Amino acid sequence: MTETLFLHSEDVTDLATPADYVEVVREGYRQRGEGAPAQPRSKFFRDEPPGMLTTYAAVLPDTGAMGGYMYSAGFGAADAWFMTPVFDAESGAPLALLDGASMNPHKTGAAGAVGVDVLARAESDTLAIIGSGAQARGQLRATATVREFSDVRVYSPTPENREAFAADFDEALEATVRAVDSSEAALSGADVVITATKASEPVFDGDDLEPGTHVTAMGQYSPDKRELDTTTIERATYVPDLRERATFDAGSFVIPLEEGAVTEDDIHAELGEVVAGVKPGRTSDDEITVFDSGGTGIETVAAAYMLYERANEEGLGIEIEFAPASEALTGN
Repeated sequence: MTETLFLHSEDVTDLATPADYVEVVREGYRQRGEGAPAQPRSKFFRDEPPGMLTTYAAVLPDTGAMGGYMYSAGFGAADAWFMTPVFDAESGAPLALLDGASMNPHKTGAAGAVGVDVLARAESDTLAIIGSGAQARGQLRATATVREFSDVRVYSPTPENREAFAADFDEALEATVRAVDSSEAALSGADVVITATKASEPVFDGDDLEPGTHVTAMGQYSPDKRELDTTTIERATYVPDLRERATFDAGSFVIPLEEGAVTEDDIHAELGEVVAGVKPGRTSDDEITVFDSGGTGIETVAAAYMLYERANEEGLGIEIEFAPASEALTGN
């Protein structure tokens, strides 16, 4: 038997700051840029009751951990559950099992922040956010640790949601955070644009992007849905989290690819390649850059292992036991 730490969402909620998440996720992508294994998510659908089962994984050798996510969304309960197993990358033993819902916006926000840090102009101080849900909150918290924003504009279609978002963050951040009534108003003069929505169609006009803007898109991971239009992809230096995902379920790239507007050669680099210095990031102040973030096991394993280590230090969680196959796989 081996002892494995089970951590509930409440155990890990206050264990790390946004900057902590960004640090370990950056290191995870550095390892990916140097060859660490990771694959896009697998999605399995059921029509009746409607739902989706999703899984993805990664191995981070230098961190010493591997694992990923498995989660269900929808089905009869019309809810979602996130399970995050973490294994020792040396012994293979199960280290931890996390109730992974509470860390989700933080680890995803950290991936977005790493994209901003390596692709946006260093002096960027104006941020546009399209979306006002939990993921948009995670993106802002993390991205505010890599740039000193003075002006943040948020747009989402429901006025009360964008107003509440702006009020919360205007108090929490040094920047002025305000709600605006259109995506055009959000984008005007923005150095960085973040899209974190459930939209199926583009959420802004690519012609509205000013030279030098960086865009992080993280709300869609379906080949027939997108937050970014063809114009944006045509104008931009395009960097996905995983190259394989760009042609698999990144609708913002897949649709222009099918239209013939771009080719696979227009995938500039994976994020990890830029982080590791294998490929260049931004090369000019006028360049428009895009980081297409669909979620990977890289940020999941990096964040979960950090939380596991800190929970051990704090004495949090409960021990559960797993039997190794050498004992349990008997056929009896």
